[in-house]
Amino acid sequence: MANMRLAVVASLLFGYLTQTTVADTCETVAGTTAIEIKYSPAAEYTQEQLNYWSTGCGALKPSCQLYPTTAAEVAAIVTILNSNNDSFVTKSGGHNANRGFASIEGGPLISTKKLNEVTFDAASMTVRVGPGNDWQDVHEALQDTGVTVVGGRIGEVGVGGYVVGGGLSFLSTQYAWAANNIVEYEVVLANASIVTASSTTNPDLYKALKGGGNSYGIVTTYTMVAHPQGQIWGGNYVFPGDKAPEMLAAIRDFTEYYPDEKAAVIVTAEVTAVGAVDIWTMFLFYDGPTPPAGVFDNFTAIGPIVDNTKTQSYYDLLTYNNFGVIKGSVYTITTETMPVPDVEVAEEVLGAVYDNWRNTTESVLAISGLIGSIAFQPIPKMLARKALERGGDLIDLDDEVDRIIIEFNYSYLFETDDAKMDAATQQLYRGTRDLVTQFTVSGKLPEAYLPLFANDGYYRQDYFGRLRTAEFARTIRDQYDPNGFFVGRTGGYKML
Repeated sequence: MANMRLAVVASLLFGYLTQTTVADTCETVAGTTAIEIKYSPAAEYTQEQLNYWSTGCGALKPSCQLYPTTAAEVAAIVTILNSNNDSFVTKSGGHNANRGFASIEGGPLISTKKLNEVTFDAASMTVRVGPGNDWQDVHEALQDTGVTVVGGRIGEVGVGGYVVGGGLSFLSTQYAWAANNIVEYEVVLANASIVTASSTTNPDLYKALKGGGNSYGIVTTYTMVAHPQGQIWGGNYVFPGDKAPEMLAAIRDFTEYYPDEKAAVIVTAEVTAVGAVDIWTMFLFYDGPTPPAGVFDNFTAIGPIVDNTKTQSYYDLLTYNNFGVIKGSVYTITTETMPVPDVEVAEEVLGAVYDNWRNTTESVLAISGLIGSIAFQPIPKMLARKALERGGDLIDLDDEVDRIIIEFNYSYLFETDDAKMDAATQQLYRGTRDLVTQFTVSGKLPEAYLPLFANDGYYRQDYFGRLRTAEFARTIRDQYDPNGFFVGRTGGYKML
């Protein structure tokens, strides 16, 4: 089967490489392949452009949209790209808000929409998943199998970018990052060859892909560990906005004394223009039909004014969580990582981080349609230990400290406000970073390795520069992409 596939690919590539003249990518694909292609103003083209979380990404108009259905067709596109100078992007779910990461003006867009396999193999307890799926597609396909995979927490998040960014899941305190649960990648490299990467085949590439983004190739299939899964419990608590001190204390305690590896939370605060909304919204999850008594007591003791938690399927929870995606707005998303402070200084330290978000957001509340949010995501030591037990990854967390990943989101209506919102977004991550540094110097926070979480990062942030595995990542990039095809021709975080 492998030899047959290679023969087919070789035949396809030979035809493309022997073209006497090479036009741009769209024209060459249309003239020499059977790959589906769409141009503006076709309805399908318009629909693809609407399938971004941020309208700022959808406003960028690719010269064409390409819809490969196999790895061989992706390889054919890469071969054509190697014969010209076109910039390009690859798109999965379109949830990355950074312009140019999965969106492009004037170049070809490779949509993985039709690379949408979801195949459960009970014998090996693995699931083959294509990058064109959203996580709700994956969970819908697995509903009657009694298994799940480590994936996203909102149904409309795409598989592709999520996994190569690491992937934080409701299941991560049981099974680590999504990337730690990949058995094998099928990847199209810069030279258009199709390879597999696993612990035994191209193991260096396998490790680099676990958090390395799009620096190494285009992943066309993820083979993921299947985990037993039944009914779960989850939903939301809502608290008034003036409960910040109590909420921050509860987040701190929950992270340090993590009560149950089957439990997970995201704790968010939201404010909107003219003060119409000022609340805390919690996303809760327990991997079982009912959480044991006491698991979420830190939060129930505060007194939620809304509690819609219930026993349900994992699929139902993910699709319900789509309410958190505000369509029709421009988005900026950024992140920082901090160690958990000791209880004696927690109010000061976490309060300062919260105040930086609050003050920065209040300075732009007059922006049309503005919604500002901050999300606290616990990363306890046990998650780092589970990642190491599963072979490690490029993120390379140690289990010396508990951490919190903070995500900041702004959504607003008009691109004319981009400059103001860019400045505010920078103040969020830079201000938080400065506070963490100051508290570390003063001894109120411990010294700690604090990488950025790629899935929540802003394009101005130096993701690779914060990794202590950066030299390894660079070495593997140079081995598999010696001519800088991906670094020079497509979007995403770049290694210098």
